[in-house]
Amino acid sequence: MNAFDELLIGNSPELRAVTRAARIAAVTSVPVLILGESGSGKELLAEAIHRESRRNHGPFFAINCAALPEALAESELYGHRKGAFSGALSDQIGHLRAAHGGTLLLDEVGELPAKVQAKLLRFLDSGECQPVGQPRPEKVDVRLLAATNRDLYAEVKAGRFRRDLYYRLHVVPLELPPLRQRGGDLALLLENLTARLACFHGLPAPRYSADTVESLQRYPWPGNVRELKNFCERMVVLLGGRTIYRNNLPPEIRDHYRHREGTPGFVLPQGGLKLNELEAEMIRQALDKTRGNRSKAARLLGLTRDTLLYRMRKYTLEGI
Repeated sequence: MNAFDELLIGNSPELRAVTRAARIAAVTSVPVLILGESGSGKELLAEAIHRESRRNHGPFFAINCAALPEALAESELYGHRKGAFSGALSDQIGHLRAAHGGTLLLDEVGELPAKVQAKLLRFLDSGECQPVGQPRPEKVDVRLLAATNRDLYAEVKAGRFRRDLYYRLHVVPLELPPLRQRGGDLALLLENLTARLACFHGLPAPRYSADTVESLQRYPWPGNVRELKNFCERMVVLLGGRTIYRNNLPPEIRDHYRHREGTPGFVLPQGGLKLNELEAEMIRQALDKTRGNRSKAARLLGLTRDTLLYRMRKYTLEGI
């Protein structure tokens, strides 16, 4: 099994399109910018790219740029020499040099301070890394991947991210779809994650009733795969070996499907509407979708053919 299939579980066309492009990019050394909502699996995709690359025998490091203290971000990334600043009591290699021969993922790259962005651009252009307090730069062989859940181009236009660095990172953009857009992947992920976590904890895996799976598929999963994994772990720990029914689900999931079941399919606008105009427009659209086939249009609208013909005459639509 290759790293993409092992780390990114799912068969939806939306996910497969991304992993196909990632497989092609993996065998090169170009920078890759991984986009996607929080919890959608950006770090897993980066790890799969590393494992399927020619650098797979080298190290893979992932650092969260948002967690780097601004005053120390440059030192953390590039390293420093002893005495370079107050508190520098010994040499520090830095993340870039530590990843020599391998891959470095800069997660939440949009959070990097402006000064560090400038040095990162230089590294991408020349492969040179200059630790703080060291008079000369040195060459480092590292493949750089970046990830963000932000609209990085909007950050460029707002002046918060360097335009030249954006285009340097944006060589191969890969956007992971959120879980709610991944077709039938939820059931597969649910089974796989539950089995893995049950094995990890040494507990029997719970089972999910059909209506429970249906409810989980309707839930939008704002935290994406990470939220689903946390849910599976909770079920394994609290309900291992049991069948999980709807009433066992966490409140946020129960409340969502109850709200959906009680929500009408159409909500009247505050300003009201003209019912005759709406009905006439729906008939036009149905006839357009069926290329004028009145029997098919009637079925789309839930009408008999005779009723449709009557309403077409009523709204003078007979010439359609």
